[in-house]
Amino acid sequence: MSYESEQLRDWYILFHYGTGEEILDGTAFSIDQLPSGCLDFPTATVGAFGEVGMVERALDLGCAVGRSSYELSKIAGEVTGIDYSQAFVDAAAAIGTGEPLPYHIYYEGHLRAEAAAELPAGVSPERVSFERGDAMNLRDDLGSFDLVHAANLLCRLTEPKKFLDRLPDLVRPGGHLVMATPATWMTEYTPQENQPSGLTLDYLDEHLGQTFERQSVQEIPFFIREHQRKCQLSTSQTSLWRRKG
Repeated sequence: MSYESEQLRDWYILFHYGTGEEILDGTAFSIDQLPSGCLDFPTATVGAFGEVGMVERALDLGCAVGRSSYELSKIAGEVTGIDYSQAFVDAAAAIGTGEPLPYHIYYEGHLRAEAAAELPAGVSPERVSFERGDAMNLRDDLGSFDLVHAANLLCRLTEPKKFLDRLPDLVRPGGHLVMATPATWMTEYTPQENQPSGLTLDYLDEHLGQTFERQSVQEIPFFIREHQRKCQLSTSQTSLWRRKG
């Protein structure tokens, strides 16, 4: 499905901004049947590593519809969110205006109900900007950051090594990188020859180890609703890295 489609945009808005009741409405699941925190993934990856602390600049790569970018505004003076989808970036920016953003929750593949996404409490939208960009070919004048957050991006890139090779320039010495990935490598996104030959964490160690120190790893669950009978429950291997130097 195209990342510019209204339906995919709506799925991600619900994933990022929906309440537990909205996400599970009409499904066969109840909150007590699911892993703790799986409905809060866009905030969990930001808050999982409290030792990062307050920072000056943060970058959210693969920001989708922007919830993690807004959460980063709680700890960063300036946040840049970048996504390849213009539809996602437009939705993220619209939510930042403070006006409810209409979208749809799907009950069957052809049946949907109207809903509205609102700016989360406690965030600072004036600190956040969004732009369309390619994580494998970011603009040269982007600058460097104290914190780079990349959630569920790596295994959707055609050439992930190009993205990894840019990270030492994006993260300031002493700064941090949060890398979350379910490692769902598929040839429709990443040609076989560009996928890791072994475990994804070993692949990251190989490509980041010279300039980053891996500090911790945890599995963070996430739950995505497409419609009331089709939902995805996965975990994302989320690692924290510190830039050497």
